[in-house]
Amino acid sequence: MTASLDIARRLDRLPWSRWHWRVVLALGVAWVLDGLEVTLVGSVGAVLERPDTLGLSAVQVGWSGSLYLAGAIVGALVFGRMSDRLGRKRLFLATLAIYAVATLATAFSTDFTFFALCRFITGLGIGGEYAAINSAIDELVPARVRGRVNLAINGSFWIGAALGAASSLLLLHPDVLGPVQGWRVGFGMGALLAVGMVLVRRHVPESPRWLLRHGRVEEATRILNAIEAEVAAQHGPLPPLPPQQATDAREQRPVPTLREVLHVLLRRYRVRSGVALSLMLAQAFFYNAIFFSYALVLTRFYGVEDHRVALYIFPFALGNVLGPLLLGPLFDRVGRRRMIALTYGLAGVGLAATGVAFVAEVLDARSQALCWSAVFFFASAAASSAYLTVSEVFPLEMRAMAIAIFYAVGTGAGGFAAPLLFGWLVESADRVNVGIGYGIGAVLVIVAGLLALRFGVDAERKPLEEIAQSR
Repeated sequence: MTASLDIARRLDRLPWSRWHWRVVLALGVAWVLDGLEVTLVGSVGAVLERPDTLGLSAVQVGWSGSLYLAGAIVGALVFGRMSDRLGRKRLFLATLAIYAVATLATAFSTDFTFFALCRFITGLGIGGEYAAINSAIDELVPARVRGRVNLAINGSFWIGAALGAASSLLLLHPDVLGPVQGWRVGFGMGALLAVGMVLVRRHVPESPRWLLRHGRVEEATRILNAIEAEVAAQHGPLPPLPPQQATDAREQRPVPTLREVLHVLLRRYRVRSGVALSLMLAQAFFYNAIFFSYALVLTRFYGVEDHRVALYIFPFALGNVLGPLLLGPLFDRVGRRRMIALTYGLAGVGLAATGVAFVAEVLDARSQALCWSAVFFFASAAASSAYLTVSEVFPLEMRAMAIAIFYAVGTGAGGFAAPLLFGWLVESADRVNVGIGYGIGAVLVIVAGLLALRFGVDAERKPLEEIAQSR
């Protein structure tokens, strides 16, 4: 029995414990912070155009959003590579620290240049978080619950979105702080939350699986012994080790070069890569198409006042949070391929039906928001499963880099194309044109779900080492 297999089986046999909750809460905050950032900036965009704040133009507000997204893509690629080389813990501490400093600096912005630079650096931290965090969580969480835990964490983006909407409504209110100072305090609150999480993350250990791949067997064993002791103190004697699986799990493997990573993605696992890419592209287009045009549709077609748009975020966020929480366990019980196909398919059908109702003008602002909430109950679980897929189907020694690559490509393509397309469609003031855009998003996710059903990997309840070696 190799040490690698022994470590993997010992991690996967652990009962859920306070230690697991601590890891999930400490690491999962990355998605909350991203949701907070995106929604907060969207909510204060109009405020930043005021001459008594930063006096930005609409184009500059748009550029700041694009630079944040560009920073996230660069951060994912750079820090994803570093996470595979230097370890998960070093990177999830460093990236959160970068986010905290940049967000705090944003609160002291005096002009567009400084504000835009801060948004780019904030994006660097968030992008790096995605690669390091998803890798660490998958490697520390037992295989039998990996799906539901991963989905719940990814869905927590919308807890951050709700916090961003609530804080903007409160802080920007004239009777509280008002527009001039409220937006600065909002960014300061995000930085304060991040600093608290840095202190908590210091107690999260390095991934024993990563340590083994780098020949640090004694350190990996020592960390796992401490984890088992803490879990046993809560639950009593630990269950026996599961049967050993026959797999090529060597203790030490060098970090692959970029050429080797591309060979694995494009040759050895080209089918997996194709499925992962289709899932990431479809969900990125789907989400960015709706979310970034959310306020525009409400104000242009339903006459919702600008300062009331944030109120419509709450039902939307509720559907997005509940979907992964309630459907997540089924990804471990029913299986990955079936549930990915089901959630992608229902999200697509739901968006198509909502688009038809929108074109037919049978909805008002409230019913439109409720329809979107129902659609994204499934779409949120679907999008979260895309991140789950790319984080568990590739070898450990390149896992963070694989996450980074697919995040970058999916976000870069879907994230940039969708807002531009829907901005133009909404600007046309023609419901039919917007409905066509919804139809494109619906077709993309349905096709991606069908590809996952046909070519996806049955990764449920399996050790990561076994998934990486299967064909």
